[in-house]
Amino acid sequence: MVLRPRQPKTTLSTATAAASTVSFSRVVSPPSHEPLAFNDANRYEAWHSAMREEIQALRANKTWTLVSFHPSINVIGSRWVYKIKRRSDGSIERYKARLVARGFTQQEGIDYSETFSPVIKQATVRLVFSIAVSCGWKIHQLDIHNAFLNGVLDEEVYMKQPPGFVDSACCNPFLGPHKK
Repeated sequence: MVLRPRQPKTTLSTATAAASTVSFSRVVSPPSHEPLAFNDANRYEAWHSAMREEIQALRANKTWTLVSFHPSINVIGSRWVYKIKRRSDGSIERYKARLVARGFTQQEGIDYSETFSPVIKQATVRLVFSIAVSCGWKIHQLDIHNAFLNGVLDEEVYMKQPPGFVDSACCNPFLGPHKK
């Protein structure tokens, strides 16, 4: 395996950081579609509110620490993913924004050695339903607003701050691992 040296990374410039926090009037009427990009979502108050809720939850759970940028560190990008949560009748229940790491920018052998994504298999769901029916149990649906996996990482992961929520408290800030 050949390891390539890391290329110097750059983060948001001061001008970009200032531009992303400029306030403007947002459309109050609720959107009926899921945007693909931050600029599309940020025009609507409903989506901006969903992004604020996600940031508040991440901060409350002490997910990261704001640290200064150093060119020798590989910094992963971040982006927003938007989803409209609907009730069983099809009406809109709420707007959900998730902040995700753009992990495809990582290099195997340098930034990671394995991946893991916990998902439930359909066979498991059927088994639980089968047991519930045979035992006469009631089944209730639950929607989790924020879920945090408590994975143990052997390495530190650094991520750029999310678009629209750049905290310029220090020079060239980005998100580092939370230090206890």
